[in-house]
Amino acid sequence: MPTTKSGKVHPYQWEGVNRRGQKVSGLIQAMSVQAVKRELQRQGVSATRVRRKSRSLFAHGKDTIRPMDIAVITRQIATMLGAGVPLVQTLQLISRSYQKSSIRELTGLIASDVEGGTPLSDALRKFPRQFDDLYCNLVHSGEQTGALEHIFDQVAIYREKAEVLKSKIKKAMFYPAMVILVAMAVTAILLLFVIPQFEDIFAGFGAPLPAFTQMVITLSRWVQASWLYILAGTAATLLLYARAWRRSQQVRDATDRATLRIPVVGTILHKAALARFARTLATTFSAGIPLVEGLVSSAGAAGNVVYRKAIMQMRNEVTAGMQMNLAMRTTQLFPDMVVQMVMIGEESGAIDDMMNKVASIYEREVDDAVDGLTSLIEPIIMVVLGILVGGLVIAMYLPIFNLGSVIR
Repeated sequence: MPTTKSGKVHPYQWEGVNRRGQKVSGLIQAMSVQAVKRELQRQGVSATRVRRKSRSLFAHGKDTIRPMDIAVITRQIATMLGAGVPLVQTLQLISRSYQKSSIRELTGLIASDVEGGTPLSDALRKFPRQFDDLYCNLVHSGEQTGALEHIFDQVAIYREKAEVLKSKIKKAMFYPAMVILVAMAVTAILLLFVIPQFEDIFAGFGAPLPAFTQMVITLSRWVQASWLYILAGTAATLLLYARAWRRSQQVRDATDRATLRIPVVGTILHKAALARFARTLATTFSAGIPLVEGLVSSAGAAGNVVYRKAIMQMRNEVTAGMQMNLAMRTTQLFPDMVVQMVMIGEESGAIDDMMNKVASIYEREVDDAVDGLTSLIEPIIMVVLGILVGGLVIAMYLPIFNLGSVIR
């Protein structure tokens, strides 16, 4: 289809008459009305009405299509194909069964394309935000081998595992952030509202204050005078970082490296990257995708620049003829257990089975680590808040402890 001035695809609703003289209608994802009419003409449909949908599939809000929605759709397709329901009917049933209008439109557009003769993988490629290259490549592999039902089952497992792992990682990152935020909030409240009250009391003592107390009061005065600048500076720093992270690959890479060094959390992220790598490689390999291409997909799915570069280095060495377990060992990044499992898989011809076992092992370890972090974070919160609050309380009560000597 030719590119329009905007260069963007949009959903178009159409009505027309097919070769049998029957009235038909549907949705098509295209760049212009003319492109829709040409596509319909190619399908043998004479268009009588074409109009662009006023609401985009990609609108933000409660109707946004989330990765978990795609995982659920994938599982539904796999289940219905396994039950012998034809592909087009499967997509139409899914389209009619959802309450989310965005999902109804998405599956309706895909069903319309497939019904018109477009391969499913090509229909999915029109929605790159929902169906990435790995997803489309796996579906294409299933179309070529005639094992679409099996492939969708594999993709469904992969997406479900990936979403569960992602939620675990978010949970692991959430708790340390909450500790920091709670500590900062409590400290700010004490410095802004509590310490000034004590300062008024100390003003009538007529004696020099302990050094620790004077230091806390000085800090309180500075926070009271500068809180607006502190807030604005923090917000500006976060916004600038977010902007730099979106625009600069170097900033994203530096962030990836830094997060791997965070105590406890870094260990969880290492294990998560290994799980994603192994699960992706197992899925691509079992789908019949060549190992070299599977490594490229695995590098993108690892989710961290350190692992991405290591896997791409492995890919280059495998392309040159080196065994994968030897290429993996040269990166000095993968644990010996993973290298040994890959070696066994290469010798037995069951790399996908070995990689699935590796993925399961590390997914369980991530689960255990996140649960352990959850248990650990509660006493850490108590200790941090105890030190902060206790320190400030001690600083305020030191002059009171010395009050007796002042009176004498």
